[in-house]
Amino acid sequence: MNLSITPVTKQELTLLQEIGQSTFVTAFAAMNTPEDMDAYLKEKMNLAQITKEWETPGSDFYFARFEEEIVGYLKLNTGAAQNEQLPESSLEVERIYITAPFQGKKLGQQLLNFAIDKAQKQGLNLVWLGVWERNEGAQRFYKRNGFVSFSKHDFYLGKDQQTDILMKLTIGDQ
Repeated sequence: MNLSITPVTKQELTLLQEIGQSTFVTAFAAMNTPEDMDAYLKEKMNLAQITKEWETPGSDFYFARFEEEIVGYLKLNTGAAQNEQLPESSLEVERIYITAPFQGKKLGQQLLNFAIDKAQKQGLNLVWLGVWERNEGAQRFYKRNGFVSFSKHDFYLGKDQQTDILMKLTIGDQ
């Protein structure tokens, strides 16, 4: 099942918001309170916030399409757009989400490969990301792809302070 991976256009930001919210809820609602989920969606996944992120230099969104249907999305950050400033030249994979009907079909792998390829073409030294400490499936996925833990940072989902494990994959000469 091969994906078409295309940049999200300004005209598609409402679609991006919709798929972003739906995939986030599918992934995390069962492990968080409805109040915290609602607060997060209102604060971080409203159209104004999505538009601001899309307009940020060094922040790029891509849709994953299968036979023209949007089945997921990817957000990549470079330079000052990254959530952490690492000493190495790097690309951050901030979000990889696949819609529920298409999970388990190796589409996340295609998006990750796309991100790694972009970093290599830009001559960057590493790809890194944050994964929620309670998302063990995602941690296993990234470890299978050669990522190693190197730090952690806290974030808030609503009023709940949570921790992301930061993981990196070295792809260039250090």
